[in-house]
Amino acid sequence: MAIPFQVRLQAAALRAVYGLPAPLRRAIAGPQVRRDGQLLALDAQLLLRLQQLSGEGLVHPSGQVEPSRTGVEHSRHTLGGARIEPMTVREIPVPVEHGELPATLYIPAGLGDEPSGLLVFYHGGGWVLGSRASHDGAARFLARHAGVRVLSVEYRRAPEHIFPAAVDDALAAFDHAHAKAADLGVDPDRIAVGGDSAGGNLAAVVAQLAVTRGGPAPAFQLLCYPATDASRRRRSRELFADGFLLTSDQMDWFGDHYAPAGVDRADPRISPLLTADLTGLPPAYIATAGFDPLRDEGEAYAERLREAGVPVALSRQPDLIHGYLSYLGVGRRFREAAAEAAGALRMALSR
Repeated sequence: MAIPFQVRLQAAALRAVYGLPAPLRRAIAGPQVRRDGQLLALDAQLLLRLQQLSGEGLVHPSGQVEPSRTGVEHSRHTLGGARIEPMTVREIPVPVEHGELPATLYIPAGLGDEPSGLLVFYHGGGWVLGSRASHDGAARFLARHAGVRVLSVEYRRAPEHIFPAAVDDALAAFDHAHAKAADLGVDPDRIAVGGDSAGGNLAAVVAQLAVTRGGPAPAFQLLCYPATDASRRRRSRELFADGFLLTSDQMDWFGDHYAPAGVDRADPRISPLLTADLTGLPPAYIATAGFDPLRDEGEAYAERLREAGVPVALSRQPDLIHGYLSYLGVGRRFREAAAEAAGALRMALSR
């Protein structure tokens, strides 16, 4: 699909701004922002300032779903950076009860013929926005820098398909990857689940469901700024309710689409933090962003996993905002955080 001229123009302007000397970037971004003992990174503050000037956000001002989805799809061209190559890409249909689930398998150059580790990846977007296409850059980055195959899953989104459709699809994708490991060139004992934001939520839920039922379960969880508890508001949601990309009002918008009236948001398949017994879950890397309304619930989940005896690496990126896996084409700080996540995945799935 051709990239609209306006989007290409925005991408060029963004590259030009981020290429300016630091003093000029600081002048555009404004005075340093400090909150809760944290200093916001210049790369993040500049992005927020440019977003403010453009009037754009995660959710379209109209509050309508389709324009919001279009905006997220376009943002990969402005924020995602150049496509990472060489990379072999295959379309993998995942059979499910309602037909077939589209998925994309990324195979970075240099893996050789030996079975590799695999990350089953669930994109973010509040269960409403986002797609394999919008997270193509993140999937390629993780595949390249972790040295593993990545299977990016197109799970059903709300409001067309409310909870638990996304959960069912996410679990089916993991099961298919395990069952077809040989066909995918994968070691079935080295399959991880992971994702960012809503995708991190789905990965955490899949790990819990797989362990609870017995049988095949993920070897590792890669959870980047995950949503873990829709039943209550924590301090970080009040501290960063507005002005840091993901807002409290947008969280309500996402939640109301995914889990509308009549859905119990304390269900552990929505709020994995509330699961009574977390023992036996696979090791986890949990990354949070300091200036993110979801920060505290992600860190609370890490603490609960530790209490249950699950090996956990919790990494707060204190100077960053929500969604940094999608901003790999601007500045350097976002890529640094993403590289840390890729390193954790590499270590977890190495022989």
